[in-house]
Amino acid sequence: MGWLNAVIQGLLLGGLYALFATGLSVMFGVMRIVNLAHGDLAVVASFLALALISGTGLPLWVVLVVTVPLFAVLGYLTQRVLLQRSLSAGPLATLLVTFGLSIVLQNVLLEIFSADTRTLDGGPFATGSFELSGSISVGYLSLTTFLLACLALAGIQLFLSRTGLGRMLRASSDDRETANLVGADSRHVYGIATAIAFATVALAGLMFAIRSSFDPAIGPSRLIFAFEAVVIGGLGSLWGTLLGGIVLGVTQSLGAQIDPALTLLAGHLVFLAVLAFRPQGLLAGRTA
Repeated sequence: MGWLNAVIQGLLLGGLYALFATGLSVMFGVMRIVNLAHGDLAVVASFLALALISGTGLPLWVVLVVTVPLFAVLGYLTQRVLLQRSLSAGPLATLLVTFGLSIVLQNVLLEIFSADTRTLDGGPFATGSFELSGSISVGYLSLTTFLLACLALAGIQLFLSRTGLGRMLRASSDDRETANLVGADSRHVYGIATAIAFATVALAGLMFAIRSSFDPAIGPSRLIFAFEAVVIGGLGSLWGTLLGGIVLGVTQSLGAQIDPALTLLAGHLVFLAVLAFRPQGLLAGRTA
């Protein structure tokens, strides 16, 4: 039963990793950008939620509803003002821009909030669970996070395949110049993709902040897990992102079952194995 519980908890943890990785997958699949500030944006969302709760006294669920759309708007503006200028200069330029953004965000957070660790108080929702059997329980927060990851991926998939803007987004991903010739505004389309990425990473950051503590310097470690999930699942594959997150989460959980010291190492070893034997990922594809 201990091993079965480890698999179940790893599966639920994989939902959190998939939620972190969704925005990374969308930005790479559409714009071929690896956003090195991805993890730091999740931390910014956590601190913003903390500040809203402290300053206004709003309940946590209201803060979540406010923060995610706010980050979508921020993502659109970031792409139009900052990232768009670097796209024409090649992939190295976008890497440098997002790396610089990561450094700036970390230092701003450190200046405003100090290096102290914080957490979002989720109350009974964060600590409560229901039992599947005598030794297996499922937390409300973990299950909700997994379901949110599935809903986010399904919603993005439907948006890309069933709406005109989504089809324009896919066309711009394949060939920006040709898409522009048939009426697509690549700047607007890329802004929408970045808005989706920022909204999902904000949601992931908030779920993580309720689940665990956070501080201004924790962003890069979140980026690593998101990147590993994307690579394991397959670059540009949305459902591969979910699979990659699950593989990573289950591997870490099983590693912890053997020896707690193996928790992170086990996931990194699986990541290296996928790079060595199936570098295109388990579900290689594109964001479509």
